[in-house]
Amino acid sequence: MGHLFLAMRVALLDDFHPLIKETLKKWGWEVINAQSWEPNDFHIYSHDLDGLFIRSRISLNKEVLKNARKLKFIARPGAGLENIDLNYCKENNIAVFRSPEGNRDAVAEHTLGMILMLLNKLKFADSEVRDGIWNRESNRGIELMGKTFAIIGYGFMGNAVAKRLAGFGVNVIAYDKYLSNFQSDIVKEVSLEEVYSTADFVSLHTPLDQDTLGLVNDKFIAKFKKPFYLINTARGKSVVLNDLVRALKTGHVLGACLDVLELESSSFENFNFRKNPDFNKLTKMKNVLFSPHIAGWTLESKEKMAIFLLNKLKQYFL
Repeated sequence: MGHLFLAMRVALLDDFHPLIKETLKKWGWEVINAQSWEPNDFHIYSHDLDGLFIRSRISLNKEVLKNARKLKFIARPGAGLENIDLNYCKENNIAVFRSPEGNRDAVAEHTLGMILMLLNKLKFADSEVRDGIWNRESNRGIELMGKTFAIIGYGFMGNAVAKRLAGFGVNVIAYDKYLSNFQSDIVKEVSLEEVYSTADFVSLHTPLDQDTLGLVNDKFIAKFKKPFYLINTARGKSVVLNDLVRALKTGHVLGACLDVLELESSSFENFNFRKNPDFNKLTKMKNVLFSPHIAGWTLESKEKMAIFLLNKLKQYFL
């Protein structure tokens, strides 16, 4: 839009790629290191800020934002915006920027890596060989070729996963409540009913909102015509762990790849899983694979998210 703001005061509320701070300073903007700010600090110091860079550490709801009366933008490297009151921002002309283009490749590769590791029992095969156990039959794997892989949420992440699957001979189908007419040579656009009736794999690539909170529960799982594998690299609170445990025990879910869990803190940085009975049950299941919310967390993605975000800010403000 070409707005001209040559000297803005911007706070960095989390750890970001150095390129962000370096570039903002080249633009002549004042950059404040606010990584140690707590919500009360934000209330005290935000009144004269023009911009914010944030990930997930602080929730920017209406009560928090109303003191930032000069705020012109919020920038969030990555995809999720659930910790930002988007309605308040729209009503108060606060532009919100994100950069899902920057970590889509990382998410897609991680998704495929988890699936292949689970299907080919690589975690346990490796562990057994290290212990001197050479057991081929119990580690016989399952192929992706010919299976139907359902993607729920066909944004940047879902599309990147579909592209990776194209070379595996997989029938890729996708459902997105908010998108239509995205069918291509690599993916077939379908209804949820077709997902329920045909999917061998279900991979979530959705934001966290009222439609996706607790999406995968007993009711959702019961609609599938055959057992399936679940992959979640989106948001932990989209899968109800108690219901997933039950489905894994009954065989309605054949296995799960979980990069995110509903037990995470809102910042995604902390956890206290050991006292949770559902998590303890999952850890004992060989058909469940975990990673600590790192699907989009590569060295390359950290830089790419910064680049995409800075380019959007440059186009808008300079």
